[in-house]
Amino acid sequence: MKLAVIATLAAGASAFAPTAQVSRSSALNAAKAPPKLQYVPCISTDDLPAPGSATSGVAGGLAICIAVDEKGSVYALGDKCPPVNQPLSFGKVKGGTISDPVLGTEFDLKTGDVVKWCPSGLGKLIGGIFDPVGVPVYPVQAKGKTVNVQVDVNYKANFEADYWSGILDAQGKSNGKYY
Repeated sequence: MKLAVIATLAAGASAFAPTAQVSRSSALNAAKAPPKLQYVPCISTDDLPAPGSATSGVAGGLAICIAVDEKGSVYALGDKCPPVNQPLSFGKVKGGTISDPVLGTEFDLKTGDVVKWCPSGLGKLIGGIFDPVGVPVYPVQAKGKTVNVQVDVNYKANFEADYWSGILDAQGKSNGKYY
C-alpha cells in the first residue's frame, strides 16, 4: 500500500516538473524572406497635414504616422503608441516632438525615443506598469505627388508566416490534401 501511495505522489509531482520546450511549428508555416528595405508610397502630398499636426498612412502593410513640424519638415514614425497602442497620428507636434493624445508621452520626431513618459494623470497610472519604449522611425522622401516611406517590404509577410493561411477544408487542413 505504501508503494502505491509513493508511486501516486511521484506521478503527481512529475506532472508539474519542468520539461523541455516543445516546438510549436507546423508544416503550414511559410518560409521567411530576408529583410528588404524599399521606398513605398504612403500618402499623397495633397494629404500632408498642416505644420504642427500629423496624419496616418500605410506603407508596406505597416501603419505609419506622418508628422509635420512647425518648420514644415516631414517625419515618418510607427503609428502605434506604447504602452496601449492608440494611434500616434492623433497627437500634437511641437518642439521637435509628437505627443501621445491620451497618455501624454512625448516622442522625438528624429529618433522615436521617449522624451517624457506618460506625464498625464491617467498616464502615470498606466505608464508606471510599463518600461518606457520608443516608436520606430522611417526615412521619408517626397517624390512627385507622393510621400514615400522606406520600410521593410517583407515585414508583414514574415510576421504572417507564423500563422495559418487559407480556408480549412472538412478535414481541418488549409492545403486541401488528405491524410
